[in-house]
Amino acid sequence: MKPAEIRSMSDEALAAELKSLQSEWRDLRFQESVGQLTATSRIRQIRKDIARIHTIRTERGMDASIRALLNEQGFTPA
Repeated sequence: MKPAEIRSMSDEALAAELKSLQSEWRDLRFQESVGQLTATSRIRQIRKDIARIHTIRTERGMDASIRALLNEQGFTPA
């Protein structure tokens, strides 16, 4: 999943996608532990997607905090 795709998603869609990826990751780790895993590269891909989602959620939170602080101080964004 590309960062542009993640940024275009709403907060609710991000939460749902994150939950889905974490569930898939858990299933793949279980398959790996019992020796049934065939798509080993998928684990790495899921971990990176989860990290991207967390990063973009953090960016959104920081952006909201900055906007609130600027509004509080009377500055208007350009």
